Amino acid sequence: MVALDVHEDMDRLAESGVVAVMRGADADTVIEVAQALNEGGVTAYEITADNPDAMELIRELSGSFTDDEAIVGAGTVLDGETAGQAIRAGAEFVVSPSFHEDVVETSNRHGTLVAPGIFTPTEAIRAFETGADFVKLFPASTAGPKHLSSIQGPLPQIPIMPTGGIDIDNAPAFIEAGAVVVGAGSAIMDADAIEAGDYESITETAREFTDAIEAARS
Repeated sequence: MVALDVHEDMDRLAESGVVAVMRGADADTVIEVAQALNEGGVTAYEITADNPDAMELIRELSGSFTDDEAIVGAGTVLDGETAGQAIRAGAEFVVSPSFHEDVVETSNRHGTLVAPGIFTPTEAIRAFETGADFVKLFPASTAGPKHLSSIQGPLPQIPIMPTGGIDIDNAPAFIEAGAVVVGAGSAIMDADAIEAGDYESITETAREFTDAIEAARS
């Protein structure tokens, strides 16, 4: 994939409605899983950096789609060096569970979307003033949609992606509360379905997510 303007990348991320957090992704299945998600309308994929094969998986996944088909990023990025490695491997966005100034600086230097993890308005504004393009509300299930809307109230200029405990039941409420996109892990990455090679099931779950989010946005 070729790097685009960060605003265009943000639009592509938001258009997906869901960022599929592919924690524990395996090289033998990552492409098939992503393609199954893609068929269900989920076009944003996050490979977590705690995977020992993360950089190769990002490189492989990024090279498997064109810019108009998908956007691939790196998650659980805790330092600038890892951010740089991920970006060089092809990551088009970088996400952290917490705020690390060097991750934001490295991503800004490369013109790559970056979302630090936050939980409070103070953390959100600090991350945004440092150069974050959007922020990750984490853990979202602990906070709930009302917490997100409370942050959005005084800080409507900061796009928020809730992640952690997001499922088909609560995703619409987070969208209605002001989330620009949601991050979903196990709820959309069914380990049993992946192990069984049941990609049709993964596509159906992805479609349920995107349909619910589209309805919440209307």
